[in-house]
Amino acid sequence: MVRITPMASFSVRPSLSAFRFSGFSRSGLSLSSFNTTRRIALLQLGSAVPQSQYFGLKASEMLRGEGSNMGMTIAGNAAQASTSSSSENLLDWVKQDKRRMLHVVYRVGDLDKTIKFYTECLGMKLLRKRDIPEEKYTNAFLGFGPEDSHFVIELTYNYGVDKYDIGAGFGHFGIAVEDVYKTVELIKAKGGKVTREAGPVKGGSTVIAFVEDPDGYKFELIERGPTPEPLCQVMLRVGDLDRSIDFYKKAYGMELLRKRDNPDYKYTIAMMGYGPEDKNAVMELTYNYGVTDYEKGNAYAQIAIGTDDVYRTAEAVKLSGGKVTREAGPLPGINTKITACLDPDGWKTVFVDNVDFLKELE
Repeated sequence: MVRITPMASFSVRPSLSAFRFSGFSRSGLSLSSFNTTRRIALLQLGSAVPQSQYFGLKASEMLRGEGSNMGMTIAGNAAQASTSSSSENLLDWVKQDKRRMLHVVYRVGDLDKTIKFYTECLGMKLLRKRDIPEEKYTNAFLGFGPEDSHFVIELTYNYGVDKYDIGAGFGHFGIAVEDVYKTVELIKAKGGKVTREAGPVKGGSTVIAFVEDPDGYKFELIERGPTPEPLCQVMLRVGDLDRSIDFYKKAYGMELLRKRDNPDYKYTIAMMGYGPEDKNAVMELTYNYGVTDYEKGNAYAQIAIGTDDVYRTAEAVKLSGGKVTREAGPLPGINTKITACLDPDGWKTVFVDNVDFLKELE
């Protein structure tokens, strides 16, 4: 749906796999930083009157001066109150907006090989595929149900590019399955790579496993009963968890579904989303003790979220301290309205007009 800039002209950086932990580790390497700052210039109006001159002023003139200053103060307070009210209204609107996680976008080096792995090993369906030869890239959409009602994957293949750097900031995708042990055996039989064998999670009872796709993207298999949304998680690492939670609440309108600290393994996670984890795709934000920055590589791209108004969404992002990288408006050629932004850690999100998105699917 949303085009990813072709990467044919870049030179691939060395893989960071030697620095990263195993598939089920939530740690990452601190290599780069992202910091958004704002500066506000204040204009102050006033006049300096020598003290000796006050003695020649009439009382009425003094009162008029005081009245004028008082009027300016009242007007300023009213303007400030109006701005505050508008801000509160905008953030209230965000909470009421009809939002849903639409798809996650990332780049792969061999599209056919990846499609084969996802369909044969992970049980996904190829929903659609489109080639854009004039821009030298191809997209494939895969998932467990139709795009108009399910969270799906959008793969991007850029002509001639067969390798990408996943980086240390991206964690994994989550897939809910009814039998993790059986799924792992199927993946092994198909030649897939298992990086963490099936078994209970450390410190808990939920059965999980980790597998790796042909490009090195990790998938956590989570044993769970029947669910309408099997593609259930996107895990990203962040440098300040409380800051991220506040931003995702205000700017993205997500709920904090749960938060869990694991002092034995020195990390904390927060599940953010638009509904219960067993029925909706969610963001798993992970904070590793003492790590504030991550290198993001050039493989993972973005999340797309539906909204009823991309223009108001962009304003809410700015108000919440986020950085808008593409102002709200229609995409050339297809007229689908979008806006793109970065969270405080530099993770990209694209908001897509709900009506336009459905029209595009038609």
